[in-house]
Amino acid sequence: MPAKRTCAIEGVLFDWDGTLVNSYKADTSAYLAMFKEMGIAWGLKELEDHYSPNWYQVYRAAGLPRKLWENADRAWRSHYAKHRPKLMAGARRVLTRLCSAHPLGLVTSGDRDRVSRQLREFRLTKVFAARVCSGDTLRKKPHPEPLRLALRQMRLHPTACVYVGDAPQDMQMARRAGVLGPFPTEKRLRASCPEFLIGSIEELPDVLKRLRR
Repeated sequence: MPAKRTCAIEGVLFDWDGTLVNSYKADTSAYLAMFKEMGIAWGLKELEDHYSPNWYQVYRAAGLPRKLWENADRAWRSHYAKHRPKLMAGARRVLTRLCSAHPLGLVTSGDRDRVSRQLREFRLTKVFAARVCSGDTLRKKPHPEPLRLALRQMRLHPTACVYVGDAPQDMQMARRAGVLGPFPTEKRLRASCPEFLIGSIEELPDVLKRLRR
């Protein structure tokens, strides 16, 4: 998405983990339990140093053979299911406020089964006009293909939209707004120079007002 707008804001698209849902504890706990199960001597520091929304990059960094990735996926999902992440503070209020003025989209690296279940649990399924998850496109973030698919589904032009995420891969995919979330990506997010950097999702409506002006 180009950094310069040429028309009014129409759509607002979001990342999921770390942006709208505080899944850091569930995610890291599942990783560490999976590493132990797979015989990988990684702790929290190693995970934070190599963390990426594309978990296969984490597997590569950990030296996990490709033939074991499917087993690692199953182990991660099994351990993650023991947790019940909550929405980020203010996320529901912001989504409720924005959806009355803009079509909303979701573009996430999370797998569809897990994200769809969480959307149902949070009663947010109908909030998003488009939902693009891992596996919906051949290429993952930071490639723009997932975002382009969501925009096609919403029938919106990229210059009329804002994308909100918490990781540098999100910013590479769409240079719009960054939110400082719970995941270990703050330094890399700052270095990616998002157009706006906010400390809480509750600040987003004010950012959108500034963009409209």
